[in-house]
Amino acid sequence: MRKSLKLIAAGVLAAASIHGYAAAETVLRLDEAPVGELDPAKASDYADSVLMFNVYDTLVIPKAGQPGYDPFLASGWETDGKTYTFKLRTDVKFQSGDPMTADDVVFSLDRMKALGQGLSYLFEFVDKAEVIDPSTVKFTLKEPYAPFVSTLTRLPIVDKKQVLANLGNGDGAMKDWGQAYLSGHAAGSGAYTVVSHNPQEETVMAKNPTYFLGVPAAAPDKVRFRYGLEAATVRTLISQGEHDISSQWLPPEVLKSLAASGAQLLTEKGTTGFYIKLNTAKAPFDDVECRLAVSYAFDYDSGIKMVAINDQVSLGSPSTGALPVGMLGALPADQTLHRDMDKAKEHLAKCKYKPEDMKIVISWIGEVPIEERFALLMQADFSELGIKAEVKKVPWALFTDMVTKPENTPNISQVFVNTMSGDPDTLLYGMYHSSASGTWMSPEYLKDKQVDELLDKGRTAPDKDRDAIYKELNKRLIELAPSIYAQDQTAVFAASKKVSAPALSDPKKAFALSGFGFTFRLMEMNE
Repeated sequence: MRKSLKLIAAGVLAAASIHGYAAAETVLRLDEAPVGELDPAKASDYADSVLMFNVYDTLVIPKAGQPGYDPFLASGWETDGKTYTFKLRTDVKFQSGDPMTADDVVFSLDRMKALGQGLSYLFEFVDKAEVIDPSTVKFTLKEPYAPFVSTLTRLPIVDKKQVLANLGNGDGAMKDWGQAYLSGHAAGSGAYTVVSHNPQEETVMAKNPTYFLGVPAAAPDKVRFRYGLEAATVRTLISQGEHDISSQWLPPEVLKSLAASGAQLLTEKGTTGFYIKLNTAKAPFDDVECRLAVSYAFDYDSGIKMVAINDQVSLGSPSTGALPVGMLGALPADQTLHRDMDKAKEHLAKCKYKPEDMKIVISWIGEVPIEERFALLMQADFSELGIKAEVKKVPWALFTDMVTKPENTPNISQVFVNTMSGDPDTLLYGMYHSSASGTWMSPEYLKDKQVDELLDKGRTAPDKDRDAIYKELNKRLIELAPSIYAQDQTAVFAASKKVSAPALSDPKKAFALSGFGFTFRLMEMNE
């Protein structure tokens, strides 16, 4: 009888233990704009980046709270300026159980360059990668490229064996390079595995129990990453405790309401600028004096207030120029830009066009409603100079087509641009080098010999000289005013009190790489 009671008691305890474990599983629920591209060679948008940083790993990662990069899948590297030799960790396994070797690194680069999508352009300077031995890989560049190490934050290492076992239809030995497979499955070594994936709706991830660094117990056990939720839906879900972190695209008034209701506000800054682009290839902004006039007439302070959430948090912070404050080459925080109508009028008097003869079109992207507010602000600001402007809503797909020709590009357009690798080269080169004109990043069509020279110099100079080069470039761009440097963007996310995200709340733990703060293994679930 006693033995039976003991067995019953043991069964109850076991059941309770199992029940307790199941109940204790923590789930992080968050959302972002669609779509969620799972193939790491095609990742480019914010949602894609978050997936990549969690499902895959890279040779290096950004340092926390400071510029620079730390070895990650690599244990270290050596360079002579044109070749980079990396020693790899020998304790890393992919989620399939396959060991990570130099062969996987070479394959990952070859695959990205062969597909030519996503951020593959970051590796145009790489001539080849080769295996020296299983734990050593050597990259040879076509010419010296100082930001090369930073670009490796965007080279996710894929499991070559797993990809080769799942090649789809296509021409050549590599067929489709595993695109069909990797669009719905993972072949990484990351801290989170993919449970299910629908690029328009949701990706579900779970902790990788074999992760080489281990995943802290406090990190979320499971992640539900949803796409395209309406602001009203997110607001309701967070208020009801059914959602943990919003996307960065909630309107200021919604964020303000959620904060007033007890939600915490997480932030990411120092990686993105809000640029008001002036088409320098046609009147009236082919005249630098006219560009300087509207640059001084723009009400920077009102722009900051317009996106304020409360007294402590805003979607924007004062800009000092072309580079966000804190980035390599940025001008000091005490040199923020402000409106100066006297200077605006001085420059307008030197412009070869009369205000009454100017026909200005200010465009805003239809998918980014906050831009309409800035368009209306500019319309009012410029009217004080006697300049009349038409505000025009343009869908993103149409805008990207319009800017391929200067004559079709609006006089003024607005875009948010972030550095893809944390280095100023990947922010400024694509906007202001004369060879880059005609993309959504470069509707200015700027052609300036000194700007080109400084951009080229920044790519080849020793690290110790690059800050000074980009500061000089920054000042030159302010003199030329191809853009109005409206504000440094602060991405703000409303979050429940259930989650702790140090990289999004503590500047000493923040990363100068857009999206890297959403490394889930660094987060904690409080209940």
